[in-house]
Amino acid sequence: MNVNKENALHDILEQFDLMAKLVYHQLDLMENILNSGTINVDEQILSEIEINEVRIDEFETAISDKIIDMIVLQKPVASDLRKTMAAYQMVSNLERIGDQIKNIVKALRKVNDTEVYSHMSNVISNMMMSSIIMVKKSVESFINSDNEAAIWTIKNDDVVDEINHKLIKETVTKSKFPEKTQQLLFTFIGLNNIISNIERIADHATNIAEASIYSNSGENLRHNKAKGIQS
Repeated sequence: MNVNKENALHDILEQFDLMAKLVYHQLDLMENILNSGTINVDEQILSEIEINEVRIDEFETAISDKIIDMIVLQKPVASDLRKTMAAYQMVSNLERIGDQIKNIVKALRKVNDTEVYSHMSNVISNMMMSSIIMVKKSVESFINSDNEAAIWTIKNDDVVDEINHKLIKETVTKSKFPEKTQQLLFTFIGLNNIISNIERIADHATNIAEASIYSNSGENLRHNKAKGIQS
């Protein structure tokens, strides 16, 4: 590999590492909020999350541009191209994780029934902790070229889903809520799962549309509104 190509790849991976660490920090902030069991989040923490989210967006755009420049200008060999494209995909997913953290904060502030939340907070905290471990394992598997850690993450997804499902059921069942209220909670949980998955489908469609516009005109809409497109 020539010096320019090596420097370009090193720069991409260095920026990727910084972005990953910032996302880790966001996840840790989110975990601390959920572990507190309260819906009243400190304004300073909220501000930090917002600032970090902007930085994550900037990382995503900058790294994506660096990757495209490297491919066009340096013409990496197959092995380097695979690593670069893997980083490109992971950067996009890290950015989406940042969006999800912001969405969780927004949803938390809209919770009105503190009693219901108090019964569910341990389950939510457990789910968050499991997800954080999976994120860190998956990213570190890339950084350390550790396929076993990646395979563990993929296999653990279904296991974590099952554990979380059981925890939610046990938490609701063991609560002091009347049977009717318990059934209502289960219904809300089921509906939320349906709505969340439909929302993700729409998100992916938006991502495809944004990629199409980028391919057709070179305009990056990831963090900017398209002219003439109403949200």
